[in-house]
Amino acid sequence: MFSTLTLHPRQALTQVLNFALILSTAFMLWKGLSVTTNSPSPIVVVLSGSMEPAFQRGDLLFLWNRGADTRIGEVVVYNVRGKDIPIVHRVVRKFGGGAKPLRLLTKGDNNLADDTELYARGQDYLERSGDIIGSVKGYVPFVGYVTIMLSEHPWLKTVMLGLMGAMVVLQRE
Repeated sequence: MFSTLTLHPRQALTQVLNFALILSTAFMLWKGLSVTTNSPSPIVVVLSGSMEPAFQRGDLLFLWNRGADTRIGEVVVYNVRGKDIPIVHRVVRKFGGGAKPLRLLTKGDNNLADDTELYARGQDYLERSGDIIGSVKGYVPFVGYVTIMLSEHPWLKTVMLGLMGAMVVLQRE
C-alpha cells in the first residue's frame, strides 16, 4: 500500500516546485490588485454586524482607493492607528477638502453613535489620505465566512494545511 507513496527525487522536486508556483502566483495576484486599487488590502471580509442590513457578517468586499474625494454616504474601510483590524463603516460627515486635508467621520449603519469611540486616543476624525484603506465598490455575500471560521477555529487551519499537504504528496502527474 505504501509503496505507491514513494517518490523519485525528480517527482518530489516537481511537486515542490508546483506548490511554490501556486503560492507565488497567488502572491503576485494579490500585489497586482494592491497596486491597481492603490490599497494595501484590496479585498476584506466583514467581521461584525455593525453594517447590517447593507453588509452581513462574512461578506467579501472589494475596495478601490484611487479617488481623492469621498462623499457622505460612501462606505469606506479604515484602520485605527495602532490596531490591525480593518473597520467597514459609512461616512456621515466630512471636513475640509480642496486645499485642506480631507477629514471624515464614520458610523456603522447598525450602530447608535458615530465612531469617535473607535478611533485612536485623541483622534476625532479620520484622515482620508492616511487612515482610509479604500471605498467599497462591490461585494460577494457570505464568501468570507471561510476566513472567519479559520480565524475563530485555529484547528481548522491545521486540518486544511494537512489536507493540502496530503494532496500535494499523493498527486500524480
